[in-house]
Amino acid sequence: MITTLAVEGYRSLRDVVVGLGRLTVITGANGTGKSNLYRAIRLLADAGHGQLIGSLARSGGLDSVRWAGPEKISKGMRSGEVPVQGTVRTGPVRLRLGVAGDSFGYGIDLGLPTPAEAGVFPYDPKIKAEAIWSGPILRPAATLIDRAGPLVRMRDGRSWAELSRTLAGSESLLTEYAGASPEIAAVRERLRGWRCYDQLRTDPEAPARAARIPTRTPVLGHDGGDVAAALATIQEVGDSRLLAATIAEAFDGSSLVFGGADLALALRQPGMLRPIGVAELSDGTLRYLMLVAALLSPRPPELLVLNEPEVSLHPDLYPSLARLVVAAAERSQVIIVSHAPGLVDKIIAEHADDLVRIELIKELGETMIAGQGRFERPSWQWPSR
Repeated sequence: MITTLAVEGYRSLRDVVVGLGRLTVITGANGTGKSNLYRAIRLLADAGHGQLIGSLARSGGLDSVRWAGPEKISKGMRSGEVPVQGTVRTGPVRLRLGVAGDSFGYGIDLGLPTPAEAGVFPYDPKIKAEAIWSGPILRPAATLIDRAGPLVRMRDGRSWAELSRTLAGSESLLTEYAGASPEIAAVRERLRGWRCYDQLRTDPEAPARAARIPTRTPVLGHDGGDVAAALATIQEVGDSRLLAATIAEAFDGSSLVFGGADLALALRQPGMLRPIGVAELSDGTLRYLMLVAALLSPRPPELLVLNEPEVSLHPDLYPSLARLVVAAAERSQVIIVSHAPGLVDKIIAEHADDLVRIELIKELGETMIAGQGRFERPSWQWPSR
């Protein structure tokens, strides 16, 4: 399980370290940085797929996503005694991301490219440092893989074995050297296995409303376009009884219907003479069906992250959704990012014992963890450049 998430220099996340539980609910008012924290998790998943540099470039490069405030915020700035202003920079521009659990940790440090490094790709940041370590905290004795610039080293007993002196700044050790080290391969596969959902489309042109060739789908796609196949797969090889009970509870005794060569999805409702086809379903109903497919996946992920699952949902669906979330947390680590107090309260009521709730606040443009004092912040160390 991931127990610590650390982000530095990404949008409003100047310096954030949070502790995570088996089920974590992240809340906060609009504009406090919930989506930024979610995107940071997505970026770490992208690192496992070798897509981190491209994702940042598509966002406008490091200059567009890095912390826009002063390098350090003094006590005088926080109290209002002095205006918020820039000071002489003491360190390089950097964006750092990291996660750790009881068994492993991974951190990556990205910076601005030199003009020569940028070439014709000025939006590509450069990887300055990476590390993989054993246990929850990066320490010299626990470091398994160390990367500083182009130099990559692997722990070999009490000494180090070089893997490369020429690794390009656009390349990650996760993708380039997974075959050289079981530790690298393991971390890469763990990050790749995360599932993050925030783009479940329900508009009239949404892929979920279009016909497609059906195939067994144990994992819902990121846009929910294969929801019919995903639900049918749950019905065939997953927890079909829980699926049926969930749909009946949410929609007053309704049931799912699949038919035709294209596995058309429909909802059979009591009192209706025909099933309601997917093209007729409301945005909220279709989105809920996608969330059901994600949470009841027959192939549960190590980490499942849902960003604002309450969008388009009627509050009457919150109790059912909360129970699904709690059930999913028995098979996967789950993170919910939400600004719906009604949903959050239902989840807490269902899973109050070991749930971790994180409330984000904003101060001088910086996202902070409400109530997190100096000694409540999890221990964290970054790899050195």
